[in-house]
Amino acid sequence: MKRMGAEILVECLKEQGVTTVFGYPGGTVLDIYDALYRDGTIEHVITSHEQGAAHAADGWARVTGKTGVVIATSGPGATNLVTGIATAYMDSVPMVAITGNVGANFLGRDSFQEIDIFGITLPITKHNYIVKDVTELAGVVREAFRIASSGRKGPVLIDILKNVQSEKAEYVPQKPVTPRAKPVPARELEGAAQAINEAERPLIMVGGGAIAAEASREVLALAERIHAPVVSTLMGLGAFPASHPLFMGMMGMHGTATAAKLCMESDCILAVGTRFSDRVALNRDKFAAGKTVVQIDIDNAELDKNVNVTYPVLGDVKEALTTLIPLLAERRCAFAERAAELKKEERARQKEPELGHRVLIEAAKLAPADAIVVTDVGQHQMWTAQYYPIEKPRTFCTSGGLGTMGYGMGAAIGAAKATGRHVILVTGDGCFNMNLNELSTAVTQELPITVLLMNNHALGMVRQWQKLFYGHRFSQTDVKKKTDYVKFAESFGAKGLRITCEKEVDAALKEAFATPTPVVVDCRIGNDENVLPMIKPGQTYDTIMTEWEDQ
Repeated sequence: MKRMGAEILVECLKEQGVTTVFGYPGGTVLDIYDALYRDGTIEHVITSHEQGAAHAADGWARVTGKTGVVIATSGPGATNLVTGIATAYMDSVPMVAITGNVGANFLGRDSFQEIDIFGITLPITKHNYIVKDVTELAGVVREAFRIASSGRKGPVLIDILKNVQSEKAEYVPQKPVTPRAKPVPARELEGAAQAINEAERPLIMVGGGAIAAEASREVLALAERIHAPVVSTLMGLGAFPASHPLFMGMMGMHGTATAAKLCMESDCILAVGTRFSDRVALNRDKFAAGKTVVQIDIDNAELDKNVNVTYPVLGDVKEALTTLIPLLAERRCAFAERAAELKKEERARQKEPELGHRVLIEAAKLAPADAIVVTDVGQHQMWTAQYYPIEKPRTFCTSGGLGTMGYGMGAAIGAAKATGRHVILVTGDGCFNMNLNELSTAVTQELPITVLLMNNHALGMVRQWQKLFYGHRFSQTDVKKKTDYVKFAESFGAKGLRITCEKEVDAALKEAFATPTPVVVDCRIGNDENVLPMIKPGQTYDTIMTEWEDQ
């Protein structure tokens, strides 16, 4: 049966199980929007800005494990997607971005709203397409979804010329191809297994790849089998239960001192789905010097890239651990007891939490048990990682690789639409001002989103660096915006609440979490509330703890 290209696109989206798309209409995608309207089975969420739509598709994908979809018109509509696509690319999030472009007769003539989005997005997509022939459209869409969701997941862009959307071609329905990870043969893991069995101080480092592979149960089984302490990257939070006695917190520049100490003392690091980014391996040459390193990753380009790896294992994390675990001896490990002592010591030396920290501690106690946590980027992001225990996979969304300020509100919308669960967005006034227009989207959609706005009238993380390393020269970081965020929230149709001191925390949070529609909680915190510890290359455990106490 012959169909218009726009209709073929919609049918192919339905083939792939797509139920919701995010986007913003415009001239070169009018046929697509008309096809969506006439079909009526796919829900479209219009955001306030295309970047918010891209982040919403990203949030949808992170909490469901399915491929998110975003649609935008040509020119500025397409370029407004770029930051959202790059965010998904850096964090290996499956997404298909669909853009329209001018018709074939106008291509290459600097026509109105013509842009080479194909060329622009080449470095930030797994693959991208420009569709000039309607007979190729169905195959491209199906291949795009397969690529986005297989191997190391990531975004794919499809740019469709306007004439292709209205031209007709035969459409033959097909069942979607579900990518299946290949088993990892035992022979490829024997050396690694022997090294782990012989290690006296094994340490498991879990990253976002474990969540992408749906391997949380296997990580738990691994840790309990060899009785090894577990640390996590920022992207790996939720892959291992935060309340488990073997969990020692987040690694990296703003991770726990315990995690840093364990990395120094371990003789074998088993890295599960992590690429050893510069926020974790602060010094490539010294980070794992003299240690046995086993790295399991689905992307060959990440193996042995950032640290020297003894046993690189190429493969899906779930499949690799399924093969590896039976090769490991069950045991009790004294290093785990050492880890527990360090964790207890660190907690004993911590100072009384400041207001921003207290809000997060209490939020974790009072929030619905199945709440999803989303953050923007900066101090509040690190405080959330430190003070809000993430117990399950796909309940924490943050921009780890690109570090995108303004990510949070769109991602919270996507997470809430996908699950119907309460979403807590932790943001700062700097980040919130980059995406506060999307509050209107959340209100229109009547989504259960509580915004915990850490309002310190500053760009907190950058200011902290200026305080510590630039002689307190606060150049453009004390922004001191005069916005009344309670009145702002109310003007958009949301509820506005304010916290100015510790005694107001419980009542405000209880009211916020009892509200099934958007709430903005203006948390008035001090601009000298820092993120500590702040671990630098070459530091020892003792200097980390001393600096923490001094600051």
